[in-house]
Amino acid sequence: MMIENKPLKGKIAVVAGATRGAGRAIAIKLGEAGATVYVTGRSVRGNPSPLGRPETIEETAEKVSAAGRIGIHVRVDHTDEAQVKALFDRIEEEQEGRLDILVNDVWGGEKYIEWGKGFWEASLQDGLFLQRQAVHSHMITSYYAAPLMVQRKQGLIVEVTDGVGYHYRGQLYYCMVKIGVSHLAQAMAAELKPHGVAAVAVTPGFLRSEEMLEHFGVTEANWTDGAAKDIHFLQWETPFFVGQAVASLAGDPNVLEKSGQLLSSWGLSDEYGFTDVDGRRPHWGCYAEEQGF
Repeated sequence: MMIENKPLKGKIAVVAGATRGAGRAIAIKLGEAGATVYVTGRSVRGNPSPLGRPETIEETAEKVSAAGRIGIHVRVDHTDEAQVKALFDRIEEEQEGRLDILVNDVWGGEKYIEWGKGFWEASLQDGLFLQRQAVHSHMITSYYAAPLMVQRKQGLIVEVTDGVGYHYRGQLYYCMVKIGVSHLAQAMAAELKPHGVAAVAVTPGFLRSEEMLEHFGVTEANWTDGAAKDIHFLQWETPFFVGQAVASLAGDPNVLEKSGQLLSSWGLSDEYGFTDVDGRRPHWGCYAEEQGF
């Protein structure tokens, strides 16, 4: 008799920014682990986001359901407070006040970063837009999610970031976003821990997202060919690696002990023993140290 391993069975999750990349993979992995997952974003069929990419939240929800649980898509612009409030009002009604997991992965800033320019040379308006898009949206979302967790004295908020420290990340406005959400996790942890709610930041390594595969002119089938353009590409991980990292955290009964930490997909792989979907265990931390990054 096969024993079903569903550590998140009965749990309710929201993945904000689940249209593609890490957000989509996190939603799918939470679904595989048994959670009911609300997937949100701006891109829906017939009405894509300003980024103009083909992925939609309907597709993500369908993949969550195919993975073994229920995926529910809700179109939400997380910079719009009224839309965010409506989302959590709906969840409170539909799930009888229950919310166990929130993953903040709203980003959508790819077109607004001017790599190679000093902050005084880059567009100030684009720089400020990035803060609104990828930091303020996380704050708004957490504001309306937290009360559902606090009232039940349990829950987990995950901030998806880039990097485990406070080092410079190549462009000031991008740096402010990623350090901002990392510290947001730490600050929320300090205020939520007395209420039994955990908050952490999690970073993937070199992420092989849909957009980056396209940028390198490769697919999942021949992704190693990307090394011809950038040798570091061989160290990349699929979005499902960080997806499993978040699912493992969410299923850890002692996750409150990690509250306030800045965690990584590779570090959590070391701890929980999971692999990427291709059986590899990429370790960007070790590689970056070896290369002197």
